[in-house]
Parts: sequence; C-alpha cells; structure tokens
Amino acid sequence: MLVGERPRFESGLPDDSEEQKAYTSYVEENDLVQLIHESCMANGYRGDSWIKARYGYRQDYSELLAEGLPIPADAKMEPIIEHVNASYVFPETARGNVKKFKAVNIATVEWVERKKSEDAYLNIERHIPGYIIYKRYKLIPTGCDTNWFAEIPTFIIGEEMETGRDSNVVETGLPFIPVFHIPYKAVDDDWQGIGGLEKLESVFAAINDRLVQIDYILWKHSDPNSYGPELEGTDSNSVRFGGVYIPVTKEDVVPGYMTWQAQLDAAFKELDLLISTVFIMSETPQWLFGTTMSGDNSGGTGTSHSDGAAIKARFMPIISKIKRIRTHYDKSIRDALYACFLFDKSQNDRKWEDVYPSIVWRDGIPKNLKEEAEIMQLRTVGKPTIDVQSAIKTLDEVDDVKAKETMDRIQDDEESAMGTVDSSIFNQTTPTTEEATK
Repeated sequence: MLVGERPRFESGLPDDSEEQKAYTSYVEENDLVQLIHESCMANGYRGDSWIKARYGYRQDYSELLAEGLPIPADAKMEPIIEHVNASYVFPETARGNVKKFKAVNIATVEWVERKKSEDAYLNIERHIPGYIIYKRYKLIPTGCDTNWFAEIPTFIIGEEMETGRDSNVVETGLPFIPVFHIPYKAVDDDWQGIGGLEKLESVFAAINDRLVQIDYILWKHSDPNSYGPELEGTDSNSVRFGGVYIPVTKEDVVPGYMTWQAQLDAAFKELDLLISTVFIMSETPQWLFGTTMSGDNSGGTGTSHSDGAAIKARFMPIISKIKRIRTHYDKSIRDALYACFLFDKSQNDRKWEDVYPSIVWRDGIPKNLKEEAEIMQLRTVGKPTIDVQSAIKTLDEVDDVKAKETMDRIQDDEESAMGTVDSSIFNQTTPTTEEATK
C-alpha cells in the first residue's frame, strides 16, 4: 500500500521545465518505485534499510577493464540511486547526537583467487560530507567460530593495501553524505531501526508449539486401540485393526482411558487467539488479505462497507502504520533525488534553478469520486472547483503536457463538428424602409 498507487515526484515547477524533467528521469531510470517496494519488504523483518546516490556508470565495466577492453563509446555516466546491504554499513554517530552521522562506512569483503588458495581483502568506502575515501586491507585468517553450530571463518584486519584506483579520495561536491538511512520504526535514543518481527518472536514460538501439539493429538487419535470379545479360531495376527485389539469377556473390566474431550477444541481456540494477537501487534487487520484465519471471525470480514469514509475507518490501523513508515521513506528518498539533481547539475554544468523535490503519496484506498464531487459542490455552493486541464491530469494520471494535448484534441473535435462562424454577421441590423428605398 506504500507504493501500490504510484506517488508523484514534483519539483514545484511546471512539468515542461528542465528541473521537473530531470527529477522525472531520475525516478524512471532508477526504477524508484520498485526500489521503495523492495526496500520496504526487507525493512519489515530487518529494521533498517540504506540507499546511496552516486554519479557513474550504471553498468559494471570492471571486467572490461580487467581484460584490457575499452568501455563502449555510447556508455554515459549518470546519477544513480541504489540499495546498500544493511549488514555492510557501519555509521559513525555525531558527538552528542546519536541520530546524526558524521561518517558512514560501507565495508565489503572481496575474495581474490590465487593458484592454490583464496585471499580475503576488506574494502572500505568511507563517506564524509563532500568526499569519499577508499581504503583496502588484507584480512588474516584466525580460525573458525562454531558457537552457532556452523563453521564461520574469522579474520583480523592486517596491513593496508593499494586500492588500484587513480585516487583514493574523491570529491563529491555535496554538502552532505549521499548515503541515507531508512528505519522501519525508530526511537530517539538509538539510530538503529526496529523491525516488525522482533516483538512477535515469542508469539510465533507459541503458535509453533500449539501446532505441534495439535498435530500430535490428531496423530495419536488417528490409530485408536479397540476391544471386544475374544475371537475363536483365529490368531491375534489375523485380525486386522488400526491399533491394538484387546479381547475381553463379560467378567472382565472394560479397559478405558482418562480422557478430556475438550482438549482439542481448547487447543484450536488458543491457536485462534495467538493468531489474532499477531495481527493486533502488527497493526494489520486480518481481513486485509481477503480472509480471516480465526474460526470465529474475530478479526472482522471487511466486506460490510462501501462508501469511502467507511472504508477509511476500517483501514485506519493499517493506514496509520503506513503513514509512520512513509515518514522515514519520504525524507530519505527526497534527499537521494536532491543528491542526483546536484550531481547532474555540477557534472554537466546545468544552468538550473536549485529546487528541492517533494513527494505526493497516495494511501492506496479506493476513492468514491462521486462522493468527493458532491462534497466539493456543497462546500463551494455549486461553483466549479477544478479546471478542465487539472481534471484530465488527475483522472488520466498524466502530466500537464499530455493533459494540454488532450484539451487541444477536444477543441479540434468541437471545431470540426460545429464549424466556425464569423461573429460579424450577428452585428448586422435590419434596414429601415427609407434605407431600403434608397
């Protein structure tokens, strides 16, 4: 629902301005809507996401350079927005403010194959305002860590090596760090975000235990023992039953079990309660996925409302959750777009106006257009509330240029159907008798 309906990325200038065209190209060429969707999906269980803006080639040409081949002539450098694996990012907080970063380090391990072994190197991409500093270190193996029931190789950082770059210090020209943090949920005493699954782990463990117990009960009762009179002329192996057959006579005491008939029903009721608890703690209505998991429909069905106000009221928990997540994405995405704008402006010597973008988000709730039009009519006492161009732009989800083209075609159709008449013919008056005689 965050980007189910495509948001609008605006510069505040007309759609045909160079600045707005630039922002539109950054969104399209970087598949920004898809990037936001993928980031939010992983952010929900991880708690943190990072994106980076840079100016360079979109395609990785390192293999061409390694083989001594030239980069294609039509390849061009451009502003790029891309994901950064959160496990690779090590920020340094500012003094006195844990929510602000003075430097962001992106550390990756590179394996280089030798004749009989592999050597590990640590590559550091250190971002500070205005500059990027590259470093490379040799990693020295120290053994394996088996505390987590797996052999995890461990290293210590050795001597600094050559990076292989022309310059280890690159000037970005930006007054800020072009690496942006997007937490899923945030608090004021730590920069790290909080995922949506951390507080639910104990409930998931309880659900898993209950499912195992129900499965055991059903398995236990799927092959019951039986009892009855002793069968003459047959051995015990010739009688085929699911479980054990116990022969009894009239004088024998009938065997039995101490049973609690409601134990399975109670297990299912507890399972329904645990599942409902998961949805409540995650601020998600059960019926949002088209059905409910609990048998008593305690989460509601979500099918009893048709008008826009009622639907929004039913969606209030999930809308509030999306708005909270959106606040973090809005700031970081706008900063990343602005970084692309500054990169493009400085590297290509653009004579653009320095504008910071804005994002118009949509809530993803279906709208009742007739209801909205009636409300507008009541509030304006029947006066027009929208011009033709804005109406076409909103209904067809196009920009000002496409809406203007549609208006021109409509005007051409009207002229071809009605024709054009010289207005001077309506200004002629009927001659008097005297004038007619003359």
